[in-house]
Amino acid sequence: MEQRLQKIIADAGIASRRKAEELIIDGRVSVDGIVVRTLGSKFDPENCKVMVDGETLRYRTTKTYLALNKPYGILSTMSDPDGRPNLGDLLESRSDRLFHVGRLDRESEGLLLLTNDGELAHRATHPSYGLAKNYLLEVSGVPSREVMNALKEGVSLEDGMARVDSITLVEGQPGRSVLDINIHDGRNHVLRRMAAEVGLTVERLVRIGMGPIKLGQLTPGKWRDINGAELNSLYKALEMKH
Repeated sequence: MEQRLQKIIADAGIASRRKAEELIIDGRVSVDGIVVRTLGSKFDPENCKVMVDGETLRYRTTKTYLALNKPYGILSTMSDPDGRPNLGDLLESRSDRLFHVGRLDRESEGLLLLTNDGELAHRATHPSYGLAKNYLLEVSGVPSREVMNALKEGVSLEDGMARVDSITLVEGQPGRSVLDINIHDGRNHVLRRMAAEVGLTVERLVRIGMGPIKLGQLTPGKWRDINGAELNSLYKALEMKH
């Protein structure tokens, strides 16, 4: 059966579908010896030879799903040419080839999903499916009711309006507060930008949930397998068959 080339690459566990599209555009993908740069080109993976950077794709039958607690200061990349600490350092004991679903900026902490399932990665980061993300946001001072309402009603950013789904004051004292926030918006640094827009100074940002997957008691730098009922709930949230 013919499939889009970016899906073939993603299903092989090389990269997410979005990254696969970049590989195609950059001319790093060939089919039967011919470089293909057109997105949406369809091929039958059973009857053609797909290569990425000169390496023939080997299709995986085993899918891997991990939940990882990203520490502060770690880049959300699997490698870094400048040698900065990254996710690949945390996973160097693993032999399988994984990629991260979404990202957290270097100063942010908490839950990241890692997988070799390109379709799941695509859906989990696509606005059409929009997994809700749950964060604990530590800020200076105590936000007023007006500030919290503004975050719920929506604030104007340079790339459009943004709003949180819910916001709860978990802890509040004169010097600092902790907010529990749920949001579907997945734009880069969106929570930090929203906070800045309403005058909040972010001291710490920790993601504690992505859809049905929770960080729980996972310690920084460690990971665990996602399987069983938890994986089934993730597939259901993304409207996928498992």
